[in-house]
Amino acid sequence: MKFLDQVKIYIKAGDGGDGSASFRREKFIEYGGPDGGDGGNGGSVILKAEQDLNTLIDFRYQQHHKAKRGNNGSGQNRTGKRGDDLVLEVPLGTQVFEEDNKTLIYDFVKVGEKFVTAKGGKGGLGNTRFKSATNRAPRRFTKGSAGEEFVIWLQLKTIADIGIIGLPNAGKSSLLAAITNANPKIANYQFTTLNPNLGVANYDNKEVTIADIPGLVEGAHKGTGLGIQFLKHIERCKYLLHMIDITNKDIRKDYKQVKNELKKYSSKLSKKKELVILNKTDLVDKDSIKRILKEFSKITSSEIFLLSTFQKKSISQVKAKLINYAS
Repeated sequence: MKFLDQVKIYIKAGDGGDGSASFRREKFIEYGGPDGGDGGNGGSVILKAEQDLNTLIDFRYQQHHKAKRGNNGSGQNRTGKRGDDLVLEVPLGTQVFEEDNKTLIYDFVKVGEKFVTAKGGKGGLGNTRFKSATNRAPRRFTKGSAGEEFVIWLQLKTIADIGIIGLPNAGKSSLLAAITNANPKIANYQFTTLNPNLGVANYDNKEVTIADIPGLVEGAHKGTGLGIQFLKHIERCKYLLHMIDITNKDIRKDYKQVKNELKKYSSKLSKKKELVILNKTDLVDKDSIKRILKEFSKITSSEIFLLSTFQKKSISQVKAKLINYAS
């Protein structure tokens, strides 16, 4: 399925049905009184958060959404049927913005959460409502009011317990595939991961949701590479797992580069609790690993873990640590 994390749509709630101007027509009653019923209320447009969705792609192909109009009232004081609500399912983590794409209206953070985005119009009044001591046969009725209509933006921010960050080809997708049920695309070139991938890791009857964020390059906060459009997905994560390829020439520079991009985008991101993983240790000899670890530990106070995604024991240990972080 294709990924889309931002889309503009038009929504229109149903108009209210018109009231009825009707009079009783009964045998042997020449002048029956008013019996016009009220119009039905229009349906509303409602957004609902769903756990199993992870993209807004469906809204790209259908950008106009309208709820049903209420039925008109009728004789015998019958109220028109209410228009059906239109319920639009959105991924958990979706934010709703006004047409300017800046003013936040609503933020979905719970599964099943609903938000009435456009209210249906009220049904008009039938002529029965206008009967009085001085007006026994009113012909007055009112039309239904218009339903609300808006142009809104939907933006998706991934919700996960832990976000995996790092430079391209650090092994983020390989780790996600090894410890969860996710099936991300894996290859040895930059930007293999073009969209955030979500997976669930289970360990000791506990589970944690993990997001693999596309690789961050220098200038990402300005939009370089896959840039700022994916930095926002990290904001929702409770903790960060910083993946570093231990075979690179200067891993301290790699680490600082990613941390710098996070800080320039948001100071809060750079302060999130993180677990640093030095990956691909199977490609480096033990003495080199000790030397690298000693030098690297001088620039961070975060916990550092050595990993090879080809070793089951390492994977199990990482799972346990991540579960511990999130619980």
